[in-house]
Amino acid sequence: MDLGSVIIAVAGVAGTLGGSLLTQRASERAKRREIELVRDHEEVRDNLSLRRTCYVELNRDARQFTTALSQFLHVLQERRAEETDRAALDEAKRAHRDTYSQAQMIAPDDVLVSASEVNKALNTVYGQVKRLEREAPSPEATMAAAFRAQAEVWDLLRAMRTVMRHDLGVTSVSDNASVHLPTRLAGPQSRR
Repeated sequence: MDLGSVIIAVAGVAGTLGGSLLTQRASERAKRREIELVRDHEEVRDNLSLRRTCYVELNRDARQFTTALSQFLHVLQERRAEETDRAALDEAKRAHRDTYSQAQMIAPDDVLVSASEVNKALNTVYGQVKRLEREAPSPEATMAAAFRAQAEVWDLLRAMRTVMRHDLGVTSVSDNASVHLPTRLAGPQSRR
């Protein structure tokens, strides 16, 4: 055997082995990328599921708090509030506070702006209701003003729901042009 044949044979074996090694490495890299893509997809799916659950609870509890405020106002019109009336209102307030706190850690900023406006409006009405119950309202805080403020919360709830649905990809903001997204909470002096 001459030296040229040996070199050619060694080069052939090295090429075959090197090709196998390169193919194996390329396959491993492709597999790692596939695993990373699957993990990223699962993370996105889990994040979406977490936000969806949070939004459902926030929407439900904000609506229940709004309804509890309305019921409490009706009670105050008809009679003195009893402990069961106060307990129902306070339970609705606690449930909303808890889900709002959760949303603060999960929801993106555009959803939080809307959720914050709902939260502020609900707490404002709650303060009015409690002052009316204690028979110590401010001069502008009447039963009619409290009912108006409570009714205005429904518009904020619709806007919040629209923003949450948009974030989840259920609908686009432009799909519901009749809902105007709030940019700030109307103060007690200004009404919509």
